[in-house]
Amino acid sequence: MSQRPSWDEYFMEMAELARKRSTCLRRSVGAVIVKDNRVIATGYNGVPRGIRHCEETGCLRQQLNVPSGKMHELCRGLHAEQNAIIQAACMGSSIEGGTLYCTTQPCVICTKMIINAGIRRVVIKETYPDELAQEMAAEAGLVIDVLEGAHE
Repeated sequence: MSQRPSWDEYFMEMAELARKRSTCLRRSVGAVIVKDNRVIATGYNGVPRGIRHCEETGCLRQQLNVPSGKMHELCRGLHAEQNAIIQAACMGSSIEGGTLYCTTQPCVICTKMIINAGIRRVVIKETYPDELAQEMAAEAGLVIDVLEGAHE
């Protein structure tokens, strides 16, 4: 009989599954928002609905050689965390006090949204070099836990 996964492992596997829907050409990310051990919303990074995917249009950031973590406004897509927060809002579901599971550590833009949405804890698998995001999370009391076995 296989070992039962912890809640963190269970929900991170769901984030990994969401990641497979990503349409980003540079980095695939998945997110799951959970409250009281129940899934509220999921998200993956990609363009808004009704917009052509980057596979068709090409990646502007790649064409301009924009380094990772810089000039997010030049991207046609939304981050997985943003899409999960938007999905919860569209469904009328409160995520205040919830936990966000994300395959990659949130950037500063997503961190600000997570803080204002009232999410209290973020569990990540991969770290991301965004010092301002880390500083703001710490100042707001947002707990960021790296799932064991995660890597940079």
